[in-house]
Amino acid sequence: MFRFSHRTGASPIVVEQTQSHETAGRFVFLSGRRGKAYGLNGLKRLAERAWNGFLTYAVKFGVVGFAGFLIDVGLFNLLFLGAFGTGHFFATAIGAKLISTSVAIVFNWIGNRYWTFRENRRKNVGLELVEYALVSVGGLVIAEACIWFTHHVLGLTSVLATNIAANVVGLALGTAFRFVLYRYWVYGEQRSDGMQKIAAVAAERDKALVSN
Repeated sequence: MFRFSHRTGASPIVVEQTQSHETAGRFVFLSGRRGKAYGLNGLKRLAERAWNGFLTYAVKFGVVGFAGFLIDVGLFNLLFLGAFGTGHFFATAIGAKLISTSVAIVFNWIGNRYWTFRENRRKNVGLELVEYALVSVGGLVIAEACIWFTHHVLGLTSVLATNIAANVVGLALGTAFRFVLYRYWVYGEQRSDGMQKIAAVAAERDKALVSN
């Protein structure tokens, strides 16, 4: 019998190749915490389930983000092109982006809290909003940095160049940054509010794997 063990935290994970009539020649994974055997097929199902869950979050996040994108781009151009007057800070590229992104952030927070990550939303709304805002500011800084680089390093100040910097490059980098931190920090299942869900999902997973 081949045996390999690796300890993660307080619980070892053991890999064995058994010779029993039920699992002969197969590798099974043993969880030291629960003492259950997980076949490679079970691990594959877990991976597929995790991937499908990730895609579900990504699609919902994308829908909310696209609506926020329309708000962001539309308001940015209205401000930058002088629809609300000229000669003030909010008619500049930096100022316009600050306002448009701030409005989009509030819209996206509502959409993500009550739809995308609704099962993981926090009981402490104030703390959630603060953390959400911090991550969103990080995404805003990325977009502003792209504008600054385009204007002051590349010397490109046209409307087209500014939109590419703010709403293509900056938006793409900022969106990736925000999604990762929203999913795994602000609305992460490891947060205290999500512990009951983790236990329920783990129990369901174990039941499905054992039955197979």
